[in-house]
Amino acid sequence: MTVAVDPRAVALPAVAGARLAVPLVDGTRVPYANLDHAASAPCLDAVRDAVDELLPWYASVHRGAGFASQVSTRVYEQARDALRRFTGAHRADTVVFTRNTTDALNLLARAVPRDTSVLLFDTEHHAALLPWRGPNVRRLVTPDRPDDAVAALDEALRRCPTGPRLVVVTGASNVTGELWPVRRLAEVARQHGARIALDAAQLAPHRRIDIRALDVDWVALSGHKLYAPFGAGALVGRADWLQAAPPYLAGGGATRQVLARGEQLGVSWSAVPERHEAGTPNVVGVHALAVAADTLTRHWEPLVAHERALLDRLRAGLAAIPGVRELSLFGAGQARVSVASFVVEGRDAGLLAAALSAEHGIGVRDGLFCAHVATRRLLGEAQPRALRASLGLGSTEEHVDRFLAALRGLVAHGPAWTYAEVDGRWVPSPDPRPLPPFLSI
Repeated sequence: MTVAVDPRAVALPAVAGARLAVPLVDGTRVPYANLDHAASAPCLDAVRDAVDELLPWYASVHRGAGFASQVSTRVYEQARDALRRFTGAHRADTVVFTRNTTDALNLLARAVPRDTSVLLFDTEHHAALLPWRGPNVRRLVTPDRPDDAVAALDEALRRCPTGPRLVVVTGASNVTGELWPVRRLAEVARQHGARIALDAAQLAPHRRIDIRALDVDWVALSGHKLYAPFGAGALVGRADWLQAAPPYLAGGGATRQVLARGEQLGVSWSAVPERHEAGTPNVVGVHALAVAADTLTRHWEPLVAHERALLDRLRAGLAAIPGVRELSLFGAGQARVSVASFVVEGRDAGLLAAALSAEHGIGVRDGLFCAHVATRRLLGEAQPRALRASLGLGSTEEHVDRFLAALRGLVAHGPAWTYAEVDGRWVPSPDPRPLPPFLSI
C-alpha cells in the first residue's frame, strides 16, 4: 500500500545561523529572524560541511601534478556537471564559472556579436539592465499584465533590424517576487530568430530551472542567493558566441600558448569554458555552489510547499495592517516566489527597517533593491523607498508572526527607541548592541 506523504512534513535542509541569537537595544537577545533571503541566503549546513571537507585538499586547479591538485581539479570540473543537472542544460551547453549573476551577464554582454539587437524590460535588476549599452539596446516599458509583456516583446522584435537578436529577461522579480512568463517570451523570441538569456538569480533558489523546458539559451545565477555564499556564480548555456568572443579577462588559464614574437606576443586562447575563466579559479566557491545545487534538487517539493505556506501567511498579515500597500507589477494574483515588498503610509521605510532590527531582531531590506526603475514606478511620488521581506530555508512561522506583530506595533505607535540618520541610513542612537567577539580581533 502506498502512503501519501505531506511534502511539508519532510525535513528541509538546515542552514547555518538557524539558532543565531542577536542583541537588542534593550540589552536582551532574541533568535534572529532573517527575512532578507532575496539579498543573500544563509549558508546551508551541507555546504559548510562540504567546504570543511574540501579545505585540507585545497590546491591549485588544472596545472598541478600533486595529488591534492588533482583532487581539487576533479572537484572543480565535477561542479560543471552539477550545474548542468541543476539547470537542465543541453549536453553541448557550456558552464562558465563567474563571481555572481552580475559577472555572468557582463560576460555575456561582452560576448554578443557586433550589431546584436538587445531587448529587455526596464524592470530588470541592475545586473541585467546595465551591462547592455549602445544604439541597438531597446528597453521596453513593463506593462501591467504578463500577456501585454509578451505582446510588447513580439512587437519590438518585429521592429528590430536584420541581424543577431538577444532577449534578456528575469525569472522572478527581486522587487515583488512575481514570476515572469519566461516560456511564452521564449516562444516569441524563437518566432523572430532571437536568442534569450534568463536572469535566474531570484528564481533559482525557489523553483526548478530547466533550460530545455523553458527553451532559453543562457541561465545566469549566483551562489550567494543559492545558500552557497562563497563567491561563485555561473553562466550556463550555448557555447558558440562565447567561443567566438575574446576572453572576458586576459591571463593565465585562458591561454593555450603565449610566444614572444619580437616586441609582440603571440597568444593562442583556450576554448570555452576556460577561455573566460582566467586566473586561479575559486574552487571552494564552485564546490559550494555545486553542493547547494545538488541539495536543493533533492528537496524542491517540500521547499516550494514550505515557502508558499509562509508567503501566504506573510501577505495575509500585511494586508490586515492599516496603511500597508504591497507592491506588484502584474497584480496581487500573479504567481510569485517568497518575496513581498510594501510601503506603509506615513512611515519611513528605512526607519521601520532599523527599528525592526534593533528592537525585534528581525532583518528586512529597505530601499530600491538595485532595481531603481521598477521600484520607483511602483512607489509613485509619495514614497522614496520600500520595505522588502523575503523568505527561504530557515524561515519559520514564528519569524513571520513576530515580524507582523512588530510591524503592526511600529505602524500604530512608532519606534520605542531613538534613532538618528547617518549617511542616509537610520541607526539606533545610542546603539548599545555588542558586536560579536571575532570583530574585536
